[in-house]
Formats: sequence, C-alpha cells, structure tokens
Amino acid sequence: MKRESILKLTAATLTIIATGGILFNVATETALAARIGQVESVPTSYQVPENLSSTLPASDTKKESSEKINYHVSMDDLNTETPTDVDLTMEEAAKTGAQYLENIFGLDLEGAYVYMMYYPGTETFPRAFWAGDVLFEKTQSPESTRWTYMVDAVTGELFDIGYGRQLDANPPLGLDKTLEKDYSLYAQLARTKTEECRLMDSPIDRVEYNCQGYSGNDPTITVDVIGQKGEIVNMTFSRYDQAFLGVITDTSRRISESALEDLVGEIENVSIEF
Repeated sequence: MKRESILKLTAATLTIIATGGILFNVATETALAARIGQVESVPTSYQVPENLSSTLPASDTKKESSEKINYHVSMDDLNTETPTDVDLTMEEAAKTGAQYLENIFGLDLEGAYVYMMYYPGTETFPRAFWAGDVLFEKTQSPESTRWTYMVDAVTGELFDIGYGRQLDANPPLGLDKTLEKDYSLYAQLARTKTEECRLMDSPIDRVEYNCQGYSGNDPTITVDVIGQKGEIVNMTFSRYDQAFLGVITDTSRRISESALEDLVGEIENVSIEF
C-alpha cells in the first residue's frame, strides 16, 4: 500500500509539470529551506552512461555543438544555484531539452523563449538537474501555453517533460468514474506514444490506470506503461480532447519513489521516538 501511494504521488507531479509549476515548486522548496538555515548539498551518485538517452534520435546526438540555435535562452530570474564543472552548461542543457521536445512533441522552437533553472538536487529529488520553461512569448505567466522539462544535469537524460495550456472551453474537472473501469482509449494512446518515442527499453507488458486530475482548466488522466523488465513510465493525457500532456520517465519515478520512501521512513522513526 505504501508503494502504491508513493507511485500515485509521483504521477501526480505531472500536474505540476504541465502548468510549468515545477519551476516554482522546486524554487519554493529551496527558498524555504534557506530561510530556516537548512540548505545542504544533496549527494548525487550514479554511473554516467555513454549516450544521453535512447529517447534522443541518433542523428540529433551527433550534431555539432557549434550549430546555431533559433531560440532565446536565458537563466530564469528565480534561479539561485550554479552548475559545477561536470554539469552541462545552460546552453547545452537547453539544446538537449529542445531535442526532447522535438522528438516527443514534434515542437520546433524557432523564436521560442527558454528559461532555465539549475538545481544540485532537492530532498524530494536528490539528483542534480536542469529545468526548462519554454514559451512562445517573452513574459512568463501561469496562464501561458508552455512546455517544460527536467534533464539530468550531467548526462542530459530525460526525467520529465510536459505541456500546459489554457482551454477556451470549460469542461468538467471532476472524476470520471467510467474511466476507472474502461481506459482502453488512453492505454492505446500511451502504448503508441511510448513506442514511437522510444520511452522504454523493453517491450511493453501492459498499461494500467493510475489517476485523474486537472491542470488549470484541462482535465487529465494518467496511466502507467509497464515494461517486461518492470519499468514504469507515467503518461498523462487530456480527458477533454485526448491531447498528450506529458511523461515521467522510469528513471525519474525511481529517484522520486526512493526519496519519498526515505522521507516517509524518517517521519515514521520520528513518530516512534515521540
């Protein structure tokens, strides 16, 4: 039951990603810790793979680093951290994110504004990462249509990627109980997207219902795509028009679950002591 709850908490973060709120969420966590003197470096320990990720098309990973970009990149005003010598630069991370956006959303960033934030890791996600907020307007606002992503600060591996928008319509945002029993439409959409974008290394075993929610005025549904080797990719779609809204990769899910389990364990230990 604990693992199921943690998995649903992990999937629920897609709502944050879809609205671009992930930047605000992580920044708030860091700012609050700083105010009470609890900021500390979260250790990052992992093997750096030879390739960034199988999600990136091979042709993209071989492009020359000197290639000119056709979008604007800048550090987000909320950024407070500085990348280390082993981390990707802001420009490199933005370019990696642009490749993921092209591969997964088919998005051309020409003329876009890309705002980047760097984090050495947080209590709830103890891995250094770059976060990108992509808009086709210069001013960032909660209502803006945007694409967001998180990539490993060192390897460029994709953690999360999402799309947020404000609908012209006002569909109901409440729970659709029929989808708990029959979510076959979204299961097929998730299978197709996972295979087309190579979001999982092994063949797909099954797709399971996870949860429902909403992002702004866009009702959402999240399903778990489960691979034959046990990988789980959380994928979210709009219940309004079945638009693909985002994905949490298996790597991201495992990092978040492990961190949440550690936090739950610490809370339980404190409760026992009292």
